[in-house]
Amino acid sequence: MEISSHTLILLVLGISVLSLAFAGYLAKFVLSSDMGTSAMQEISNAIKEGAEAFLKRQYSTIIMMSLALAALMFLVYWFLAGDKDTAWRTTVAFLFGAGCSALAGYIGMWISIRTNIRTASAVRSSLDRALRISFRGGAVSGITIVAMSLLGVGILFLLYGGYSEDAEVLKRVPYLIVGYGFGASFVALFAQLGGGIYTKAADVGADLVGKVEAGIPEDDPRNPAVIADLVGDNVGDCAGRGADLFESTAAENIGAMILGVALFPHFGIKGILFPLVARAFGLIASMIGITLVKLKNENEDPMESLNRGYYITCILAAAGFFVATYLLLDNNLWLFLSGVIGIATSIAFVYITQYYTEYRYRPVQFIAEASQTGPATNIIAGLAVGLECTALPVLAISAALISSYYCGMYGLQEFADISRNAAGLYGTAIATMGMLGTAAYILAMDTFGPITDNAGGIVEMSKQPEEIRAKTDRLDAVGNTTKALTKGYAIGSAALAAFLLFSAYMDEVSHLTGKLFDTVDIAQVQVFVGGLLGAMLVFLFSSLAIRAVARAAYYVISDVRAQFKENPGILQGTSKPDYARCVDIVTKGALKEMIPPGLLAVCMPIAVGLVFKQFGLGAEAVAAFLMVGTIAGILLATFMNNGGGAWDNAKKFVEMGNYGGKKSETHKATVVGDTVGDPFKDTAGPSIHVLIKLLSTITLVLAPLFI
Repeated sequence: MEISSHTLILLVLGISVLSLAFAGYLAKFVLSSDMGTSAMQEISNAIKEGAEAFLKRQYSTIIMMSLALAALMFLVYWFLAGDKDTAWRTTVAFLFGAGCSALAGYIGMWISIRTNIRTASAVRSSLDRALRISFRGGAVSGITIVAMSLLGVGILFLLYGGYSEDAEVLKRVPYLIVGYGFGASFVALFAQLGGGIYTKAADVGADLVGKVEAGIPEDDPRNPAVIADLVGDNVGDCAGRGADLFESTAAENIGAMILGVALFPHFGIKGILFPLVARAFGLIASMIGITLVKLKNENEDPMESLNRGYYITCILAAAGFFVATYLLLDNNLWLFLSGVIGIATSIAFVYITQYYTEYRYRPVQFIAEASQTGPATNIIAGLAVGLECTALPVLAISAALISSYYCGMYGLQEFADISRNAAGLYGTAIATMGMLGTAAYILAMDTFGPITDNAGGIVEMSKQPEEIRAKTDRLDAVGNTTKALTKGYAIGSAALAAFLLFSAYMDEVSHLTGKLFDTVDIAQVQVFVGGLLGAMLVFLFSSLAIRAVARAAYYVISDVRAQFKENPGILQGTSKPDYARCVDIVTKGALKEMIPPGLLAVCMPIAVGLVFKQFGLGAEAVAAFLMVGTIAGILLATFMNNGGGAWDNAKKFVEMGNYGGKKSETHKATVVGDTVGDPFKDTAGPSIHVLIKLLSTITLVLAPLFI
C-alpha cells in the first residue's frame, strides 16, 4: 500500500496533538475533583510551594548549563568540523530537546502536586474514585511526555527537510536532529540527579531522626522533615522520571531513524518514519488502556486493575505494530515479530522486578527475616538479593537482543545490498520500539506512586480517621510496587535503547568517514583502555551520586535534631516545626551536590575521544567506552534499583505486623536497611539509566570531533 511521506508526517503529528488533547481531558477530570478539608489543603499547599520552589531553582541552574554547552557545541561544529549549517541545526535541536525535556519534567510535577490532595479527599468516600483520580493524574504526565517527545522529533524532521523530494536530503535529516536527543538527555540527567538527591536526603533524614531516634510514625506532623520528604516524591519520581522517559523515547526514535536510512533503497522514507508511526500507535494503545482502569468493587486489589489496563495496552500496542509494519514495511512479519519481542521483554521486566521487590515473594521476606538479628544482617541480605537480581534481567535482555537480531536478519535477507549485521541491527531497533511502545502507560503507573504516597501523608498529617489511612495505605503499597516496576522497565528499555544508539553511533562514523565501521577491536590496548574507562565512569558517577545524598542528608538530620532541641514543644505536639526551613536546607544541598557527577558524565566521553584521537583511534576508543560503560551501567543500575526496592518493602513487610511489627528491634533494623537502599533505588540507580543514554547521544552529536 503506497502512502506518501506527507501523509505519514501528518498522521504522526495529528496523533501527537490528539494525545495532548486527551491529556487535557484527564487533567480537567482530576482538577474538577474535591480538594478536601482546609487542614488537608494547608498541607498540600506546603508541598506544592516546596516542589515549585525547588524546580524553579533547579531549572535555572540547568538552563544556564544548557546554554553554555549549546554555545560550545556550535563552536565545535563551526570551527573544528568546518560545517556551519550542521552547527546551527544541531545547536537549535539541542536547545529544543532540552526545553521540551524540562517542560515534560515540570508537567509531571505540576499535575502530581495537584492530584495528591484530590486523591486524599476522594479516598474518604470511594477507593475506586481515588484510584481513578490518582492514576489519571499520573496519566496526564505519561501521555504528555511521550506525545511531546514524538511531536518534537516530528516537527524537527519537517523543518530540517522532511518534505523534500530529494532522497539525499531525506537521508541526511535524521543525522541533523540527533542534537534533540542530546538536549533531552542532558536535562534529564540533572533533573534525575537533583530530584533524586533531594528526595532521598529528605527521606533518609526524616526516617533516621523521626522513626529511629524519636520513635514517631512516618508522615507524623511533628517531624520537621516530613514536608521536605513529600516534596521529594514529586521532584524525584515525577519530574526526574518524566525527563528520563522523555529522553528515552526521543533518543530511541532518532537512533532508529538513523538505522532506517540504510533501508531507504527498499522502503524509501517509510523506513525512516516507521519509528514515529509505531510510537504514535503505541500512544493510542496507552490512551485506551488508561481509560479502562477502575475497580470492579471496593475490595479488589488496585494492582489487579492496573495490570488489566497494562495487558490491554500491550495487546493493542502489538496490533498497532502489525498495522505499522503492514503499511510501511511491506507486511514484513519477521520485523513485526521483532516488535512483539520488545513488548514481551517489557512484560518480562515487570514480572522480574515484581518478584524481587514485592513483599509476597522470597527475596523481600528473606531480608525481613534476616533483620531479626540487627541492621548488619539486614544489609548483608539486601546486598545478596541485589547482586542476585542482575541475572534474570540480563538473560531477558540477551534473549531479546539475539532473537530480534535474527528476526531482522531473516526479514531483510532478500535485500542483497544490506549486510546481515545491518539487517539484524534494524531488528533490534524495532524490538526497542516495541519495548517503549507502552511507555505512556508505564509512566502513568510511575507517577501514580508518588501521588498516592503524598495522599497518604496528607491523610496522616491532617489526622483523618484510621480507616481512611488504611485505604491510602492500600494505594501507597500499590504505588511502591508500580514505582519499582517502572524502574525495572526503565533500565530494560535503557539497555535496548543504548544498544540501538551504539549501533547508530557506528553508522554515524561510517557516514562521516565514508568507510564501513562495524567492528571494534578491543584487543588493541588503546581501545581496551577506552572500555575500561567506560566501566570506571559508571562506578565513579554512582559514588558521587550516593555521596551527594549522604552530604545532603547530613544537612537535614542536623536541622531536625536542632529543631527538636530548640523547641521541645514540637515532640509534645504543642508547637509546629519549621517545615520551610528544612525544605530550604535540602533544596540548597541537593542543587549544590548534583553538579559534580553531572559534569563528570558530560565531560568524560569527550575527553576520552579527544585523547585517543591523538593515537588515531578516537572513534574506536569511544565505541569501546560506550559498549563497556553500557554493560557496567545495566548491571549496576539493576543491582541498585531492585536491591533498594527489596530493602524498602522488607521494611513495609515488618510494618504489616511480621517479625514484631512497628517499633520492634527488627523494624528498626529494616529502617536502617531502607535508608541504605534509598539512594540506590531513587538517586544513583535511576541516574545510571540516563547516564548510559547520555553517553550515546553525546557521542552521536560530537562524533566529528573524534575522527
